[in-house]
Amino acid sequence: MPELTQTSIESFLGYLKFQKRYSPHTIRSYHDDLVQFFDYLQIRFDENLLSGINHNHVRSWLAFLKEKGITSKTINRKISSLKSFFKYLIKTEVLQQTPMNKIITPKISKRLPDFIKVEEANKLTESLKNTENWKNLNTKMLIMLFYNTGVRLSELINLNERQIDFHKRQIKVLGKGNKERIIPVSGEIIRMIKDYIQYKKKEFEGSDNSLLVTEKGKKMYPKYAYLIVKSFLSIEMKTLEKKSPHVLRHSFATHLSNNGADLNAIKELLGHSSLAATQVYTHNTIEKLKNVYRRAHPKA
Repeated sequence: MPELTQTSIESFLGYLKFQKRYSPHTIRSYHDDLVQFFDYLQIRFDENLLSGINHNHVRSWLAFLKEKGITSKTINRKISSLKSFFKYLIKTEVLQQTPMNKIITPKISKRLPDFIKVEEANKLTESLKNTENWKNLNTKMLIMLFYNTGVRLSELINLNERQIDFHKRQIKVLGKGNKERIIPVSGEIIRMIKDYIQYKKKEFEGSDNSLLVTEKGKKMYPKYAYLIVKSFLSIEMKTLEKKSPHVLRHSFATHLSNNGADLNAIKELLGHSSLAATQVYTHNTIEKLKNVYRRAHPKA
């Protein structure tokens, strides 16, 4: 890869890290997409210069990905990576125009998110009372906090004790792009957090301010939290297709929507940047309305 191209990619990734505050996982995805694209240009067209890239090069790469069986969702992500990269090059005056103007993203079928029904959620929380050991205590904290706040995995494991306002019964969450949002919680959740902190301080002297820790007293990490939630849901919710923290986030949002919560309020609680991302949670509400109509209307 030519030095200018390599330097531009590194500069762009630095911009994402320090200016946009993107997560390491997201930055890695951008890096991989860009390297794959430029490797393809080198092999297929022997094109090395940024200024020599046009929309036909991009279309050829997208067609190549499609032939390999790459899903439309993944292709759209790669298009987004290229658009952001070339937009950055124009902003930094490396290029005068982008080759992405004539690129159309493929349509993808919207898949409704998996979620737990309310009655199942009640049974789920009832099964969390047994906390005689540290692993069970962490399982209870993770399940209850994911379901009662709708936070993302990265947001939950990065919570520290200072972000809990016990008096106002609310949690300050640092979301994508370092955007803060406030999530109200119940008195039950506040009591649970208080008990957890007391138990943690008794068990691990001198532990840092991270709210959630492993059974060794270290700050909880993503894979640890993910596997605990997956293991618990695999036992308690065998009918679920997906068993992950995100299912609990979907359940939080779906239950709010089904109980008449304003869509804008759900958007703020979830930390979505646009209402479009939140609208998927109206799916179950619409289905309930259809059922009511079919049962109640004489001409249905």
